[in-house]
Amino acid sequence: MAKKLIGTVLGLVLVVGALAGVKVLQFKTMFAQSAHAAAPPETVATSPVRRDALQATLDAVGSISSAQGVTLRAEMAGPIRHIAFESGAIAKAGDVLVELDSATEKAQLQAAEANAELVHINLDAARGLVGEGAISQNQFITLQAQAKQADAELSRLRALVAKKTIRAPFAGVLGLRLVNLGQFVNNGDPVVTLQALDPVYADFTLPQQRLAELKVGSPVHVTTDVFPSKEFEGSLSAINPEVEVATRSVRLRATLKNPDALLKPGMFVKIEVLLPATEQVLLVPATAIAYAPYGDSVYVVEKDPEGKGQIAKQKFVRLGASRGDFVVITKGLSANETVVTTGAFKLRNNAPIVINNDLKPEPSDRPNPSDT
Repeated sequence: MAKKLIGTVLGLVLVVGALAGVKVLQFKTMFAQSAHAAAPPETVATSPVRRDALQATLDAVGSISSAQGVTLRAEMAGPIRHIAFESGAIAKAGDVLVELDSATEKAQLQAAEANAELVHINLDAARGLVGEGAISQNQFITLQAQAKQADAELSRLRALVAKKTIRAPFAGVLGLRLVNLGQFVNNGDPVVTLQALDPVYADFTLPQQRLAELKVGSPVHVTTDVFPSKEFEGSLSAINPEVEVATRSVRLRATLKNPDALLKPGMFVKIEVLLPATEQVLLVPATAIAYAPYGDSVYVVEKDPEGKGQIAKQKFVRLGASRGDFVVITKGLSANETVVTTGAFKLRNNAPIVINNDLKPEPSDRPNPSDT
């Protein structure tokens, strides 16, 4: 009985072992087939490497300042009797903006005018008398001095009355009104700002190493994120003769036309100084670049060595300056190559690809997004 039980158990073990061996062979066959199965090709968009002449530029950031800008302040103390402007209005040179109460000064001026008139009448009469010997020469000289004093007092009072009226020193745009009717202002209190906005200045700095490339009159292009689709043109108008010791940089100023007053003082801007030199460079769309800490790369379209279509070959490149939607390639590519611009993120080296350029976006040197 025991021998029969042992035989049965051994038979079962042999059957199970045989079944396990068969399954192992089946799994090995499946893995071998999947290892040799070709991955399906990825659909990508491509673009040829572009050779173009790139004008050399110096890039910087800066801020806008007005050609003329002041904060108008009260020159004398007194209550405000009249305000002749509104916030944000355009003023002409000489326009009256604010009048302070000047009743006392005007009364003094009238008295001084009467006194000066009397003194000059006496002086005219004395000219005839001194010739006839009716008065002495010393008396005539005294009358002349009195006439000069009266004229000086008249000029002083006229100046005081004029200082009670605040006028626009030049044409420009007024800021926010900082005073109210009837308010008492002291000497030096701010009244309103005045800015001349056409032209305007763009002030910026560049390292001293660039000083030899800079020349007054060089074209300048200015952009701002406030108006991303608009480019403002001007020229380099001034180079500071002194290099700042702390930063070893030189301060520069460009003059820009601003007829629509779009650029405001204090606005942050990006500045390009165009240099005379140009160079031939290779450009690829920025979407073709795979950025990585160990090195930037692109995928280049090549023929499959086995003749089964096309593959994407990874190449490491060295990048240069940006130009709109393009990036300059300084090393790693040649002009007769084609790079993958859409779908590169899902590729690996030597991956099979299918090219479909029907819906790819068209890069531009000066992009103008429609949703900005």
